Amino acid sequence: MSNLVQKFQEYSSWRNDVKLALERYRECLSAGDLADAASDQRFLQTLARLNEDKLSIAFVAEFSRGKSELINAIFFADYGQRILPTSAGRTTMCPTELMYDETFPPSIRLLPIETRAEAQSTSDFKSQSQVWTVLPLDTSSADGMLEAFKQVSLTKRVPMEEAARYGLYDETDLDMVLAVDEDGMVEVSQWRHAIVNFPHPLLQQGLVIIDTPGLNAIGTEPELTLNLIPNAHAVLFILAADTGVTKSDIDIWRNHIGGTGAGRMVVLNKIDSMWDELRSPAEVEQQIRKQHASVAQTLDLPERQVFPVSAQKGLVGKINRDAPLLAKSRLPALESALSSELLPAKQDIIRTQLMAEVNELTSAKQALLSSRVRNVVEQLIELKSLRGKNQTILQHMMKRIDMEKTEFDGSLFKLQATRSVFARLSTEVFTHLGMGVLKDNINKTRDAMERSKFSSGLRQAVKEFFAEALDNLELSSTKTDEIGEMMSVMYRKFSTEHGLALSTPMPFSLDKYTKEIVMIEQLYHKQFGAATILTTPQVVLMQKFFDSIASRVKQSFLQANRDVEAWLKVVMAPLEAQIGEHKVQLKRRKKSIEKIHLATDSLEEKVLAFEQMQFELDTQRALLTRLENELKTAIMAQLDSYKAAA
Repeated sequence: MSNLVQKFQEYSSWRNDVKLALERYRECLSAGDLADAASDQRFLQTLARLNEDKLSIAFVAEFSRGKSELINAIFFADYGQRILPTSAGRTTMCPTELMYDETFPPSIRLLPIETRAEAQSTSDFKSQSQVWTVLPLDTSSADGMLEAFKQVSLTKRVPMEEAARYGLYDETDLDMVLAVDEDGMVEVSQWRHAIVNFPHPLLQQGLVIIDTPGLNAIGTEPELTLNLIPNAHAVLFILAADTGVTKSDIDIWRNHIGGTGAGRMVVLNKIDSMWDELRSPAEVEQQIRKQHASVAQTLDLPERQVFPVSAQKGLVGKINRDAPLLAKSRLPALESALSSELLPAKQDIIRTQLMAEVNELTSAKQALLSSRVRNVVEQLIELKSLRGKNQTILQHMMKRIDMEKTEFDGSLFKLQATRSVFARLSTEVFTHLGMGVLKDNINKTRDAMERSKFSSGLRQAVKEFFAEALDNLELSSTKTDEIGEMMSVMYRKFSTEHGLALSTPMPFSLDKYTKEIVMIEQLYHKQFGAATILTTPQVVLMQKFFDSIASRVKQSFLQANRDVEAWLKVVMAPLEAQIGEHKVQLKRRKKSIEKIHLATDSLEEKVLAFEQMQFELDTQRALLTRLENELKTAIMAQLDSYKAAA
């Protein structure tokens, strides 16, 4: 078993352990009558985050750099042969995602190239099943899968005008002009995008492999530039040892890959081309080191992020169980880096998110439980103080409880006014954040781009689109801040005036969505900010990019809406839960005193009952605390702790 596969199994085990701990904690809350709609929603969101957790690795390379062979060597060697087709020239003609979704049968879904003529991004089409061509995938036959994967490399010839409409032909590009045949036809990919649903063990555990076409596609396929590559947890940029770093390699690295996030690695493939029988092993090693250092210097990278390998020899070594050849290929070093750096980094991200959510949830439940314990203790003290007291004192105590209830009802009346303001501010949040507002902004920008006949007009339209999107986020953020401050005041009021165990309301921020929009705008400027005048093909390409920009921003706003809705449902929940608990305790205290006359036996029965209640609550709190600690321990567990099990 390779280290990478083992680490993935450990990561999957970690997620499962966290889910089990969450379920145990949830069952404890239900058994203790501590559950409510807000906490149930929080549990569902947390479990969904774990179930939907994916880890994506993008492979980027010019043609004939051995990209498909590297994917075969790392992930598919257990099949005993190549699964992705490899040959000289182009083998991947469109962006391809290899993943597993158990709701779909094993298949290859193909999006026709003709969809590039429409004002929708690839992401938009993912929800339109009728547009895709679906081919079944026979996972029991390696040969059958190889044949099915060849569909991704199919091409077709279309007129120049049609290719230009797709944004795939530029008459100012000499290479494209020379590729036009005598009939005026241009070769293009038959498909725009491919999604392979494949029950491979690693894909089943949440791995997503992104296989990209040649480097020229990075600049022409918006889905790659704006979505797949920037969002990938790791990008493997593949060079060939016999060619080194070309100008196009440098351009793509600087503009689209380098500096876009952690997990960016360079693979110097085909080092077997340097294995020369006329040179000594030391001389071969020196040559590889020299090329290694040169690549790192050219791309301004630490040498530890550059990995010289031979994917082809690594694949052969794995299939033939030739350990010396596998070691000589240096493939295990790359796999080790992926497993030791990528997965722990991904786990840290998920762990941080989970701990924030769990801390909010557990603190609210502990506060509610503490309120119950405090009320029981107060009633015990009150009941014990009644020993030997006369009816006058009992009546006085009942009046005091009535006064507390009156004061509490007055606070509740003020809370009703707060709820009205809360509802108004909530509506105002969505006035700016609503999808209808964004849709109007998108349509207005598209109209402005259609009307503009100059490069400056196109750029201004997109500039105004981003400005309005960021402005709407800022206005919405102002409203959520107002809601947060208002709830903080109410939390403090009920804590100080009525002794409720409340700390601060759950915080909320839209900052991450603002950063997402800014990042998308920066990617757009990298693509179109340099040229002062745009050619007709570049204008078409800019319009295609705006379709993807609009789709990406739409996804950000959609998730922001969901987050705001979820927060609005839970921000008042701890306060309302303790208000309900306090009302119950006030009624219980009054009822207890009403039933107690001067009969000692009745009073002692009540004291014993409340002492039993206190014992049960202390036991419940101890159990809840233990399960909290188990849950947090499961979240904080390192992947290394699962090595023995794996």
